[in-house]
Amino acid sequence: MNYKSLVKGCGSYLPERLVTNEQLAQWVDTSDEWIVSRTGIKQRYIAAEGELTSDLAIMAARRALKHSKIEARELDLLILATTTPDATFPATATKVQSELGMTSGAAFDVQAVCSGFVYGLAIADNFIKTGQAQTVLVIGAETFSRILDWKDRSTCVLFGDGAGAIVMQATNRTNIMKEAHKERGVISTHLHSDGATNNLLYVDGGPSSTQTTGYVRMIGREVFRHAVNNLAEVVDETLSYNALTSDALDWIVPHQANRRILDSTARKIGIPEDKIVITVENHANTSAASIPLALDEAVRDGRIKKGNLILMEAMGGGLTWGSALVRW
Repeated sequence: MNYKSLVKGCGSYLPERLVTNEQLAQWVDTSDEWIVSRTGIKQRYIAAEGELTSDLAIMAARRALKHSKIEARELDLLILATTTPDATFPATATKVQSELGMTSGAAFDVQAVCSGFVYGLAIADNFIKTGQAQTVLVIGAETFSRILDWKDRSTCVLFGDGAGAIVMQATNRTNIMKEAHKERGVISTHLHSDGATNNLLYVDGGPSSTQTTGYVRMIGREVFRHAVNNLAEVVDETLSYNALTSDALDWIVPHQANRRILDSTARKIGIPEDKIVITVENHANTSAASIPLALDEAVRDGRIKKGNLILMEAMGGGLTWGSALVRW
């Protein structure tokens, strides 16, 4: 067996309700100028009452399947990256599996917060490379607005809701390893975590600890410092592993945390802004959904084209971080 993963297509979904900074300032002690100057965010989408993470995931999944020209019954694995599941159990992925009409295989959730989509992609890639799965749906979906303290302007202004998905399928590898980056598909993935920093970005609740959902808490300055350093290091690691330089990249599709992190990371790794897909001003930080949302936007508006070399990178609570290098 000598399989590799080909990304067949993508899709995304945003809730209908759009909340601008001006609207947010009506019930939070903040202003458009304060938010934009610190984060670059101008608006975010918020799920409607009764609209669940699974609802967003299903919509994004259907669009990804349609774009890929693949039927749900062809799937043999579904991975849903989320921090905001419909319920503590069962896995929200199983609900999505049922609604899509996926009748075989397995479905499960992955929890790595903002790194979740990259983690899910890496897991899917390894299932495919080992011959355990042929066609995999990877979704990042969040209703992060449900775990925000709307009195804490240091966190509540940063996040939004949404979902994005990709379909991956096994294909035979043809190139020798040193030329693998020339083939379409997933070239390499790189995952990291450091549990010693789990208190920098967390939720102050949970079934075992407080029997409540809790709210997002963050030590902003420390998160920023770790984000810039960790993301720059994992980009360097990815390029070094594949014997490439940053000049070889057509696009970086980063986790859309905030504009300051995006700009600082770009400067640190020497990547020009015109090679970075940036959607944070319109979507805010949608956690595990942010990369597939940005990816889908860039594919649909024609920026990302067949054959482009794309690097995706993210960091989230845990702290977790990782990257994926993909030839589109």
